[in-house]
Amino acid sequence: MTTPAGKARIDEQMELAEAALRRGKWFEAERCAQRALEMARRAEAFDMMADICLTLQETRRQRLQEAIDSRRISLLSEGVTEDMKVKPGCYVVQPPLVGADARRLRLAALRDEVAVAVLCREPINRMGLCPVVAIGAVTVRTRIQPPKNLEKPTMAWFVDALEQLGDFAVETVDSGHDLDKQIDDVMAKLDAHPDHEGLHHALATLCKEAAKGFVRSEEDVDPLEAELADGETSDDESE
Repeated sequence: MTTPAGKARIDEQMELAEAALRRGKWFEAERCAQRALEMARRAEAFDMMADICLTLQETRRQRLQEAIDSRRISLLSEGVTEDMKVKPGCYVVQPPLVGADARRLRLAALRDEVAVAVLCREPINRMGLCPVVAIGAVTVRTRIQPPKNLEKPTMAWFVDALEQLGDFAVETVDSGHDLDKQIDDVMAKLDAHPDHEGLHHALATLCKEAAKGFVRSEEDVDPLEAELADGETSDDESE
């Protein structure tokens, strides 16, 4: 339940995000919108989340477009450190580097407010497919067709690879779980792969549904909460 004070704090972050977005300050806007989204999730303000995640998506779309517009794809197989200086553009992180290196690169760019798009590919498998992976709160991995030339991937292949990775993340959300668990799953996947519009739209849709109200299944109820609820029931009955 959102308190008036809590709602005011979330609104304040969103006002800052939208003001930064109007000024073209994509990174500042993203930080504020992300902070608002996390605050709203803690408060279970699902209606507010539905609006916030679309603003967040727009900040990231602008940043991604700036990286793609550079028309520059760099291949990285070494030298990714937390304090590295990153240039704008698109990056393919490849063996022997791994998904954690790609995340380190992306976070370094965010820290320095440099527009980049990062894709991590793994070794080509026996079927001739190219595994691509994103690591964050969860790991997202799928297999796609490799570029015709591994040493010179085209921008079209790069953008499509990002899209296929995000599409797979959306498709693997378990609709059998309670809505709040699905929301948490999508948020975790966005932490791994924040540059996919479809994941943001999936989150908005789930939040709109959750805002209508839902009943949590017993298996998804926290054991401590269930125990406390049982205790309250017993006390009420004794009275």
